[in-house]
Amino acid sequence: MKAHVARVLLLSCGLIGTQWVSAYAQVSPEEHARHHPGQAGQGRGMAGPPEGVGGGPPEGAGGMMGGGMMGGMGDMMEEMGAPKPKEMYPQLMDLPDLPMEKRAEIQQEAHRRMTAGANLLSEGVDELSRSAPTDDFAAMQAATAKMREGLGQFESGLAAHRAIAEGKAPRNVALQWFKREMHLLPPSGRGQSGLRLWGMDLFHTAIMLVLVFFAAGMIWMYFFKMRRAALLLRDLTGGDAASQTGLASTVQQGRGALPVAEQAHAEASALQSGRKWSGTLRVSRVFQETPDVKTFRFMNPVGGALPFSYLPGQFLTVAVPVDGKPVKRSYTISSSPTQQDFAEITVKHADQGAVSSYLHDRVKSDDLLELSGPSGSFTFTGRECNCILLIGAGVGITPLMSVLRYLTDRSWPGDIYLLYGCSTPQDIVFRQELDYLQRRHPNLHVVITISRPEGSDWKGPTGRITKELIVQSVPDLGSRYVHVCGPVPMMESVKKLLADLGVPKERIKTEAFGPALGKPEPTRTKPAPKWGVGAAEQAAQAALPTVKFSLSDKSAPLPPDETILDAADQVGVDIDNSCRVGTCGTCRVKLLSGSVTMEVEDGLEPGDKEQGMILACQAKSTSDVSVEV
Repeated sequence: MKAHVARVLLLSCGLIGTQWVSAYAQVSPEEHARHHPGQAGQGRGMAGPPEGVGGGPPEGAGGMMGGGMMGGMGDMMEEMGAPKPKEMYPQLMDLPDLPMEKRAEIQQEAHRRMTAGANLLSEGVDELSRSAPTDDFAAMQAATAKMREGLGQFESGLAAHRAIAEGKAPRNVALQWFKREMHLLPPSGRGQSGLRLWGMDLFHTAIMLVLVFFAAGMIWMYFFKMRRAALLLRDLTGGDAASQTGLASTVQQGRGALPVAEQAHAEASALQSGRKWSGTLRVSRVFQETPDVKTFRFMNPVGGALPFSYLPGQFLTVAVPVDGKPVKRSYTISSSPTQQDFAEITVKHADQGAVSSYLHDRVKSDDLLELSGPSGSFTFTGRECNCILLIGAGVGITPLMSVLRYLTDRSWPGDIYLLYGCSTPQDIVFRQELDYLQRRHPNLHVVITISRPEGSDWKGPTGRITKELIVQSVPDLGSRYVHVCGPVPMMESVKKLLADLGVPKERIKTEAFGPALGKPEPTRTKPAPKWGVGAAEQAAQAALPTVKFSLSDKSAPLPPDETILDAADQVGVDIDNSCRVGTCGTCRVKLLSGSVTMEVEDGLEPGDKEQGMILACQAKSTSDVSVEV
């Protein structure tokens, strides 16, 4: 039984010795040099093992070697004081540069190491076989250490012989040994054979490609979602919004190269033509101003500032569904442009007004409405002159209130006069706010006249706006800019009064207002042709000029007393319009061919005529024309 155990231990120790022999291949160079001082030059560098040879004991074996045979040799060599030799692998690195006699010396030393290693192996095996049956573990450990040392010396000599005899590059042999000692070589069985990309095998390359494609897909999805969100936001807020910097840069005080009046027109034109906006706004509040007048406050549905900027006196166009079809009407903005978070329109309920009825009866807070704009040149920013007279009637105070609020918000230093005519005291729109602003701003002067004061406690002026009232209320009338807004008959009357009082025509601006605005009801239709119409009548009808709508690919007869807008209504061509009296400019279209006459041109901006723009509600012709609609 003991013999069997001895054989098992012997074989086990032999296997352990072959695996760890590289760590104990030989004595250290210092010890060898001290023990054999005469061989320092001849055997220099033979202590270090090349390929397959360890340069020192592995962890766990250092204590054994230090306390056994190698410790004694170290003490002896320290006493001899021999110089420290080089390791073998540095000499192998220099092997191509060594002369032939040096190569012969290396071969002799390699042969000596192989012989000494074989002797140590034989002695170690004998000692192990003798100590195993007696369970002398210390002797067994010393025997295995001797076997490892012998195997290391043998392999180092063998590697040197192969490097010289087989033509291997000595540098590669030394590097291979160094990498193995530093554990830099790949594990056994993981060779470098097979296709490799970027230093990786196919499996790792495939994994990396999958990760790269996944990351690229995630990045693409992120940008796609952001682009989709931006498109949804643009659809919700009406597309390309106007600059939201407000009017600080647009209407700032100062002097420019242009006269102030022309510069104000240019600012309004830039806002109207270059920054036209359309989209959806949310109704945030609805205010009951009078029994038949409501104010609707609109805000950005996604929060923040409005997606457009405007000038005081401009208007917005509202589209609402009536009988399944969108119907548009324009309403002047009554709020101040200084309030960049909201815009307000003030609407009077008209008995026959489809849009005003819809707004009064159906629209409530948090509803969404389609709007477009701002438009219009009925503006005043305070740069045109240092004094202003505002004359309005009924709900025509809406654009005037925007101007008044804007000027007081900015503490405009000029004089502000407001002449306001209403039917009854109950019809005064913004009455409380006007009282408050007049008390707060000494340069604001408000005069309200009531045409039907019966049954009320009204103590102010009564009757309509007259020449006497204007003269009594407003000093230095000839030096002021005058803005007039109200029903068409009222505006014509006031314009005549102002002309009689010596106000230059170019200082008067008007804006039509009232329930008659917008597309009229189709009360007039052309009778259908009757059978048997005479040839002369047919010839007369055929002789009428025609208007061609190029984009709609439609044509219509154009009698001399009808406008292009009337003809468009007859054939179902939709032209945006609001006042239909030539002041708002909503119905501007481009004339492609022919010539027209217009009685009122107030709605045209400077430069519109040069670009071929006309007002469809005013344009009449006695010859064939073509417009871009």
